[in-house]
Amino acid sequence: VQLQASGGGLVQAGGSLRLSCAASGLTFSRYRMGWFRRGPGNEREFVAVGTKYAPSVRGRFTISSDNAENTVYLQMNSLRPEDTAVYYCAAALRTANSFAYYYNAETYDYWGQGTLVTVSS
Repeated sequence: VQLQASGGGLVQAGGSLRLSCAASGLTFSRYRMGWFRRGPGNEREFVAVGTKYAPSVRGRFTISSDNAENTVYLQMNSLRPEDTAVYYCAAALRTANSFAYYYNAETYDYWGQGTLVTVSS
């Protein structure tokens, strides 16, 4: 299984980026795809899964997927310096109906390598 994340970069505050995560080696429809991030000096934190978002990104970030391409996206708008982090996509086998189950990083079976997003002020 491979999750290949891309799309990170340097952007000014208020700008936008779209992250992509291409999955291979798994049956995409059987997995719930989530995004997490780890900022400088911070622990890894949940960002988005399904229709659920961390409060810090709600209304600015949108997660979507293309099942035909086995790819999940994270559209990030109105970026802030505090969004600076390495962003990771992850895949968890769909075993629970509640999205809350997928807020926990320990739930996930596979992880991408991460893509760095830097937001300058």
